[in-house]
Amino acid sequence: MKELLQRWRAKQAFRSTAVSSEPITLAHKRIFILPTRRGMDFLVIIGILLLIAFIYNNNLAYLLCFLLASVFFITIIHTFKSLSGLVIYKGQSSSVFAGEAAGFDIHVSNPSSEARFNLQLHLSDEVLFSLQPQQKQCITLHSPTQKRGWHPCGKIILSSTYPLGLFRAWSVLRFDAKALVYPKPAKEVLAFPENAGVQNQQGSAKTGNDEFYGLKEYQSGDSIRHIHWKAFAKGLGLYSKQYSGETFAELWLDYETAPGHDTEQRLSQMCRWLVDADKAGLHYGFMLPGLKIQPSSGTLHFKKCLEALALF
Repeated sequence: MKELLQRWRAKQAFRSTAVSSEPITLAHKRIFILPTRRGMDFLVIIGILLLIAFIYNNNLAYLLCFLLASVFFITIIHTFKSLSGLVIYKGQSSSVFAGEAAGFDIHVSNPSSEARFNLQLHLSDEVLFSLQPQQKQCITLHSPTQKRGWHPCGKIILSSTYPLGLFRAWSVLRFDAKALVYPKPAKEVLAFPENAGVQNQQGSAKTGNDEFYGLKEYQSGDSIRHIHWKAFAKGLGLYSKQYSGETFAELWLDYETAPGHDTEQRLSQMCRWLVDADKAGLHYGFMLPGLKIQPSSGTLHFKKCLEALALF
């Protein structure tokens, strides 16, 4: 019987920390409570008063001792109720570069008619907040990242020491939230690779300088008005703007041309080229082994290429 009881307790503890994709409602099975350091000191004071009252047979000392003991035990109920009934669910997560802190949105809802004070959410940082009756609040927690790929949210702890700090009630939360981590851009700014072997393509039917289409490496004789000064100022090389109707060489960011001693260094350089190309507003294509993304520009194209680097 004793072994069955231990197994049941272990099973309930596992359930309370299981990974969840659904909202979590805090009930007695999910809330743990223990005295704080202040609570232990308070308990020692009660013990000393009880000893004094026993030795001197002092009724006032007994009264004070029992009064403090009542406060001590009633505080357990109020500390537990500060978490009981709260509903927590995951929100969105932000993509970051390796080495930055990924942000996870956690929504906390108070469906009761009582305010909740001195609530704390802890991941790698700690956020202190309170909830009014029927209030919902979004808290963003951050977790440091070290390498590219999917970064799980990890264990979140919601706790409270309300009202007197004598007890700490807490609940361990695990959501299946994860953030995508891109490779860390290389520190050294290198010129874009020369696209040797890339075929020149003809623009649309329009001729002249009506519509901007792409960039090509600057050649002697190109108009100075067509020079892409923004890219030149960033040390990315000298490029000329191309317009519809003109023949141009597309800019390709190719993994095979990226310098580096290993895969991570080459991906890091690819990431640097992507960041620089996006800031300069360039029209570029992207190639990894087994993957080819046609030339384009803009935020969606930029993120698509970064995701390919992160999951390579």
